[in-house]
Amino acid sequence: MNGPAPSLPFLRSGKREKETYKKNKPLHFRTIWISDIHLGTSGCQAKRLLEFLKATESDKLYLVGDIVDGWQLKRRWYWHQTHNDVVQLVMKKAKKGTNVIFVPGNHDESVRQFIGLDFGGIKIRDEHVHTTAAGKRMLVLHGDRFDGVIACAKWLAYVGDSAYTMILKFNNVYNAWRARAGLPYWSLSQYLKLKVKNAVSYISSFEDALAAEARKQNLDGVICGHIHKPEIRDINGILYCNDGDWVESLSALVEDEAGELKLVYWQEIMLRWEQTQFTLSKEEELCLAPA
Repeated sequence: MNGPAPSLPFLRSGKREKETYKKNKPLHFRTIWISDIHLGTSGCQAKRLLEFLKATESDKLYLVGDIVDGWQLKRRWYWHQTHNDVVQLVMKKAKKGTNVIFVPGNHDESVRQFIGLDFGGIKIRDEHVHTTAAGKRMLVLHGDRFDGVIACAKWLAYVGDSAYTMILKFNNVYNAWRARAGLPYWSLSQYLKLKVKNAVSYISSFEDALAAEARKQNLDGVICGHIHKPEIRDINGILYCNDGDWVESLSALVEDEAGELKLVYWQEIMLRWEQTQFTLSKEEELCLAPA
């Protein structure tokens, strides 16, 4: 991105004015999918996710796995207050009528023992078929069972996870500097991942495998997480969607009222939210202006 970053409250390091935030109406979507939040790790962008969740609302909210990182919590306990806030906000949404469906992943695999049960208005499912407003039937699952590394050699996944955690720590320091300099968020770890030839080959194989599973079940497409790479593309007539993550991409998949699926990003949503706030303020000024 060329030129200086836009002067918006969500890009500043200072505190958001609470009274201004409360006046703003959330952006509405028919459905929102988020995954790979990794609560319980220092790399989790919980603060930005909180902003996203407060700036949006939906009839359905899918949590597509790796919401809590049980692997990291077993090694070292880390739980920031913002991680609590994310959990509480999701539960609050469920209590207020949002249909919340939690599809566990490999990092929160302990939750899989509760598949088929509901807790606090949150449904726990192994996988789920979502029907869009346009009539498309989409398979929703985390995707880890199609990962050969996870399925066949879990200890290799742990080794890779440790190296990945080190990169994320450096990524946090680097982005703290960018924020102070007024620059937008940029993911070093995602950049490195997409530059590695083997990683690119793995991602392509993963996407093909998920599309094949949707075809096997006679569905129109698949929605997953797991590999931290947001994507929407057609694979031989099957719509493949990956909602990304909240440690690198800061992304989500959304469905509008017409049933169209698209990827959105934290920075984009917050910009739209701020612009909506500005428009509303102008409308209020016009209403209050003398004739």
